[in-house]
This record gives sequence, C-alpha cells and structure tokens, in this order.
Amino acid sequence: MTTTIFFDMDGTIADLYGVENWLDYLIASDALPYEIAKPLIRLNALARVLNRLQKQGCKIGIISWLAKNSDTDYDEKVTRAKKEWLKKHLASVNFDEIHIVKYGTPKQTFAKTENDILFDDEEKNRNDWTGKAFDVNKIIEILKGM
Repeated sequence: MTTTIFFDMDGTIADLYGVENWLDYLIASDALPYEIAKPLIRLNALARVLNRLQKQGCKIGIISWLAKNSDTDYDEKVTRAKKEWLKKHLASVNFDEIHIVKYGTPKQTFAKTENDILFDDEEKNRNDWTGKAFDVNKIIEILKGM
C-alpha cells in the first residue's frame, strides 16, 4: 500500500499569518500574502527528505484551503499564487497531488489509505484525518524517521 504524505500550506509550511495585515489583503481579494509568505521550516531540508521518501515509493501531496468567502476570480489568483510559491520554495519536489480547495473542504476526503499522513496546523483537520496526522512541530524529524 502506497503512503501519501500531505501538507497543508498556510500556517504549516508557509507563514501566511506572519505577513503584516494578511487579513486585510484577503478581505480586499489581494493574493499578495500568499505570494510573499516566508517559509515556516527549512525547506531545503524538507525537500531532501521528501525526495528520498519519493524514491522509496511514497507520494507527496498538498491539501490547502482557499480564502474564506472568496469568489471564483480570487480563487484562481490564490491557486496560482500557492502553486507559484511551491515552485519557488520547493522546486526540486515533484508533487504527486496538489489540491487547492474551497475553505472548509474536509481534508480527509483526499486520504486513500489509513497509512496516508497529514501535516496541518489546524487541530480539527488532524482529528478528522483517517490516517496519521501531525501538527507542524518536528515535521522534518518525523519524516526522517520514516
């Protein structure tokens, strides 16, 4: 059975909430915070571990929500910004799946097996996950142990 390792973005690997006035930007339908968010972890170390795990047969994915109460135009801007962020910061990682979905979409709908893993800063998403779920602490250490 193949394991897929999924990552949330905002608050997990991307510091959206650390962007000054991030909520004002989102309310104004401006995707800038998604574009300029700094990484929350050492992404070069994460990329090395993810590439090793892929060579061992794991799949790597993203499940990230769009902004709350957004319209189709803003959803497209945010989706583009998030994918560009991944290309810029994790260029060497070939993601098997990228799901940028409406705010509140149950993330567990993307789990295929009980071996699938989710790293997410939101406790409800971790509690609802059908596989193994971890918060954002020690992501690299947990992955190195696999």
